[in-house]
Amino acid sequence: MNNKKIRDYGIIIGSIPTGKNNSITDVKGVKVGHKTLNNGNIKTGVTAVVPHEGNIFKEKLIAACHVINGFGKSTGLVQIEELGTLETPIILTNTLSVGTAHEALVRYMLENNDDIGDTTGTVNPVICECNDGEINDIRGLHVKKEDVFDAIKSADVEFEEGNVGAGTGMICYDLKGGIGSSSRVIELDDKEYTIGVLVLSNFGSLEDFVLNGEHIGPKLKEKIGQLEKREDKGSIILILATDIPLSSRQLKRVIKRVYPGISRTGSYTGNGSGEIVIGFSTANIIKHYEESDIINIKVINENKINKIFKATVEATEEAILNSMICSNSTVNRKGKTIYSLKDLI
Repeated sequence: MNNKKIRDYGIIIGSIPTGKNNSITDVKGVKVGHKTLNNGNIKTGVTAVVPHEGNIFKEKLIAACHVINGFGKSTGLVQIEELGTLETPIILTNTLSVGTAHEALVRYMLENNDDIGDTTGTVNPVICECNDGEINDIRGLHVKKEDVFDAIKSADVEFEEGNVGAGTGMICYDLKGGIGSSSRVIELDDKEYTIGVLVLSNFGSLEDFVLNGEHIGPKLKEKIGQLEKREDKGSIILILATDIPLSSRQLKRVIKRVYPGISRTGSYTGNGSGEIVIGFSTANIIKHYEESDIINIKVINENKINKIFKATVEATEEAILNSMICSNSTVNRKGKTIYSLKDLI
């Protein structure tokens, strides 16, 4: 798997150490899988984030979501907001394939849980999207249910980044965007804990692009000639995973800190930008069939949460840069080249 990440180019983001793979899957139990559709004008796909190795419906995780700018077509956020738990994998795809992904995820959950919709309630499938219509023939509705099953089935600790899966047709800062990930390791009570971020990046204008504190966008713009002026109206979906014990309220505070990480790359969040973050912690299992009236869950001492905030900002910034540097240049539907950052720096 050839995934040269931003650190392989000597660019180090922040000061907190990364996990082993510098990826969301450094959080034990988390896996990521893709199904890539890349054929002519069909450049799209599906990415699945599987939160743990058990039965996620029967063993839910504490979760939170936060909408930075709500120009988006996600499903499942209302229940995460209300109940503070996650009970399915998270599926990422293009805007017009949310319905297909929703049905596929329902079918996947039904197949693995014969109680859903029969002896117990229904299920809350979580789907997020970005619009890949500039590169991909989005009107063709090319994503099928089987693609979602394949993405979940292929989920692993090691996975590709860049223009793969849901990231195949995405554009970030007028360059090729897509899937990127990064992680940070911090110590609490002399024990190591991990924060991992995965992004689906599809936002920004090149003139605003900042690389590790250097406003490099205008130089890159000169390099590739005059780009037509584009408003910041793309989107970014962010998934944050951690093994730190957090309540849903604490997790919500943490995931709000992706915003400084996004801003450090130069974005100001445009009017038509769908920017949504979902976070979950693997530290506490909430059983679907809990017998006790009162349950014990661990949470962090809030006075120590600053470390997590900082780690989140760093991992977010680096995940965005990885989504760009791991991508390959591609051609949009009108035959124009969308360059990869790695071809320019």
